[in-house]
Amino acid sequence: MGHDHHGHSHEGGCSHSHGASSRRRLMITLVLAAVYMVAEFVGGLISHSLALLADAGHMLSDVASLALSCFAMWLSDRPAGTQRTFGYYRAEILAALFNGAALIAVAIFILVEACERLQDPPQVQGGLMMAIAVGGLVVNLAGLLILHGGRNENLNIRGAWLHVMSDTLGSVAVIVSGLLITFGGWHWVDPAISILISVLIVFSSWRLLADAVWVLMEGAPGRIDVNRVRLTLNESPGVLDVHDLHVWTIASGLDSLSCHVVSDESRTHVDLLESLRSMVHQEFGIDHVTIQIEPAGFKERETPV
Repeated sequence: MGHDHHGHSHEGGCSHSHGASSRRRLMITLVLAAVYMVAEFVGGLISHSLALLADAGHMLSDVASLALSCFAMWLSDRPAGTQRTFGYYRAEILAALFNGAALIAVAIFILVEACERLQDPPQVQGGLMMAIAVGGLVVNLAGLLILHGGRNENLNIRGAWLHVMSDTLGSVAVIVSGLLITFGGWHWVDPAISILISVLIVFSSWRLLADAVWVLMEGAPGRIDVNRVRLTLNESPGVLDVHDLHVWTIASGLDSLSCHVVSDESRTHVDLLESLRSMVHQEFGIDHVTIQIEPAGFKERETPV
């Protein structure tokens, strides 16, 4: 459609900046996870524990995901350009999507390996396995505490927190497995616990994956009722009709709204725009707003097919 944008209000420059504290949380957690991943991998090889190797594989995905998250946060803070008018905000959503997909891939690998081991459980050194898992639990609890304060800031931090949470549950499962093997001789518990870990991984990652896809598909934020937005705009003084209403998320914490408003000309365009923008901010917490004011009877030119 071709039309003029008279009466068009657009919030200048999105100020969506991640604090240094969020990046610092991710970096500290990344270092902790990387150091302990090596310890778990070596311990898993020595003790012949699939559960430990599974947890090490999970932590490998954590390390890769945390590194990607740090990079995405740095990238999303880069300024917008002439060809990337929204900047790099979506980098964090892509990182969250990758995190969710990577977790599910790791879970499938663990599940297949565990099913094979259930048929012929190997001898596992339960004591060593349990000792390493206790260390892993301490590291994961530290990671959870570090990330807890920022997990509601964006999908990236939330994705990292979910990774560490599922690792924490995995460490608890490995400790239980080590106790049963050491004191009960139940070597089949090792692959069985590995299956449990894989289920926990899928459970923790599915919501993250779904949320990332929803944002990339331009779905409306879950907290916003679009029908209520339309009704509120329609009921505003001076508004005859609202059409082409779109509400979507650019990145975590950065929701946008655009629409065409038909005016009855009882108010100036400037007055109407200020009123509608203020209402959208107060009622729905949306600051990135684009509104086109149209007089009654205005017809948009059809775009040739």
